[in-house]
Amino acid sequence: MNISTLLQGLASFAWIGVVGVLVLIFVRASRNQPAKGLTSLVVILLVVALLLTTVGAGLVFLQANEYGVVISAFAEKGYRETALTPGLHWIIPFVESVQKYSIARQTYTMSSTSSEGAVQGDDSIQARTKDGQQIFIDASVIYAVDPTQLIQLHTIWQNRYEENVVRPVARAAIRNAVSQFGVEELVSTKRAELETAIRDEIQTKLQDNNIIMSDFLLRNIRFSDEYAAAVEQKQVAEQQAQQAKFVVESKKQEAEQARQTAQGQADAAVIAAKGAAEARLINAQAEAKANELLSASLTPTLLQYQYILKLAPGVQTIFIPSGNQFILPLPNTELIPQ
Repeated sequence: MNISTLLQGLASFAWIGVVGVLVLIFVRASRNQPAKGLTSLVVILLVVALLLTTVGAGLVFLQANEYGVVISAFAEKGYRETALTPGLHWIIPFVESVQKYSIARQTYTMSSTSSEGAVQGDDSIQARTKDGQQIFIDASVIYAVDPTQLIQLHTIWQNRYEENVVRPVARAAIRNAVSQFGVEELVSTKRAELETAIRDEIQTKLQDNNIIMSDFLLRNIRFSDEYAAAVEQKQVAEQQAQQAKFVVESKKQEAEQARQTAQGQADAAVIAAKGAAEARLINAQAEAKANELLSASLTPTLLQYQYILKLAPGVQTIFIPSGNQFILPLPNTELIPQ
């Protein structure tokens, strides 16, 4: 509670006291009772009430986020040309008054959700893209009154600046910016560019009307039901195409793996066959070398000895009649040239 409010409250109590004492005087007078002393009390209370009312009407206290425009009957233009800053001020009672303005940041929201926007119901902005598609935008404008231009703002708009400036400027800027983009651009890569274009236009227009824009929030972009259905169908088709492409790639990989496996098996068979052939060649060469060495070591006597050993395991002696030839043919011990 500030001092001007306190004084006005005390003045109200003083006026109530005056009325109460006057009533008491009339009651006593109607009963022919003496009212001595009550008249003086009425005068005192009346003076106090007038004094408190006058002082209370002349003192104006502005909060830290408030500025004031003094409406004055003595001023040439009907108002003082300098705004009151936060704090306690004195104005001429009953001749001047103060119109207070908040310089704190304020948020004006336009939304399709009725509980969010400044206007009840669907207050989203309907706009059309350059290719004729209708979209719906939810947005918020954060702004504040320019305290250095408060007198001019009051002269032109008074306290109607939100409804007559902020709202129409924001909605017009959004529609103008949306008309510069195609719907596909807004869906994909141009949303940030759209937000920047809207912010720049709103900031310029509000500044021309003595309002400072702190920020612009592009809260949501919604599309018509028809376009949303078309986008969904397109996304489904793209997903199916991606799935088909994935299947094709999988089949290609499987075929490549099969080819690699078959190639590996063929290479392994060739290597195995080559190894077997080389092994047979080495065996043949070794056998030939052995035969060569064996042939070189054979003599007639050795052959006869081996022949006799093969006759019978139990034969130890052979009797031959005198003058007769050997009854068994001896093997040919002549070596056949190789």
